[in-house]
Amino acid sequence: MAARARALSLAAESADAPDRLTHLDHRGRARMVDVGDKPVTLRECVARATVRMAPATLAAISEGRIAKGDVLALTRIAGVQAAKRTAEWIPLAHPVPLDVVEVELRLDPARSCVDIEVNVRAHAKTGVEMEALVAATAAGLTLYDMCKAIDRAMTIDAVRLVRKSGGKSGTWQRSGPDPETSEP
Repeated sequence: MAARARALSLAAESADAPDRLTHLDHRGRARMVDVGDKPVTLRECVARATVRMAPATLAAISEGRIAKGDVLALTRIAGVQAAKRTAEWIPLAHPVPLDVVEVELRLDPARSCVDIEVNVRAHAKTGVEMEALVAATAAGLTLYDMCKAIDRAMTIDAVRLVRKSGGKSGTWQRSGPDPETSEP
């Protein structure tokens, strides 16, 4: 009962401030946001994830010695495929026709990790943050799956939104250098 009261309270706040909790109706029930009257604008989003592993695992990836095949190629494909299917993964997400999904992978021997960066663009009525985050996550999961036979201790860390632009809320960028990669 307390959870229901809190949801109603948050829904009431959301009605006064449309930038908060838009997936709750006036009674606190989950709903898909109506974007029908929003204009189509260019939406762009960058998300990152980091997969940490043993140095020997990173070397095996780099040298193409993973028995399952080309880890980096399949990781990129998984990211693109996941971005395109985000509405099937995330309840209440709108299916968004994507213009482009770019998945970049950087092997970092000094940190013994692979940094994943996903850039998603679309001309749409709603943002593509979830598409970029789902793509980065799926890419990390695929990399883990490809290499788990030699390194079950790998971790998928720091899945994060880095930047988004477009729509009513405009541009948002994570402030300061990225704590994982020391990049802006």
